[in-house]
Amino acid sequence: MVRLQEIRANEVAVEPPPPTDAGLVFIGRIRTPWTSRLDCPRQGRRDGPTCRIEIFEPWVAALAGIEAFGQIEVIYWLDQSRRDLVLQSPRNDGTTRGTFALRSPVRPNPIGTSLVTLVAVEGSTLLVRGLDCLDGTPLIDLKPDRCQFSPLAAPQPGDFQTGD
Repeated sequence: MVRLQEIRANEVAVEPPPPTDAGLVFIGRIRTPWTSRLDCPRQGRRDGPTCRIEIFEPWVAALAGIEAFGQIEVIYWLDQSRRDLVLQSPRNDGTTRGTFALRSPVRPNPIGTSLVTLVAVEGSTLLVRGLDCLDGTPLIDLKPDRCQFSPLAAPQPGDFQTGD
């Protein structure tokens, strides 16, 4: 169950270092039906509600050609997430895992991603299905689904191989 700011049994929080400017620029805002983490789905669904991604100027021109892709990756800033847990108990069952072993929104740098279905492009707005973030979430970036954009390159000599 989603929770608001509580720490469950066996979870561990740390004092994060002061933030530094990574130079991120929010390029838009995401509009969804969810205003509370308690109502927001844990994962986006392809049959979920149509949501809006509003692109700010001067980035609107960067949408040129995006309609050619049926799926896009949406990268966003989870501005209402905690940033201090290093161990989490996502099911509240007493077991814990490290934050980097989870897809939890609670992260040192709360960046979220969703692979969404592009329904339509209306000027500076994208209509999509498959999001799982709160209304007003800041948008970091958009990318075509890598599988639709280009095939993965064949392994090359010297590439790292699992088991090396």
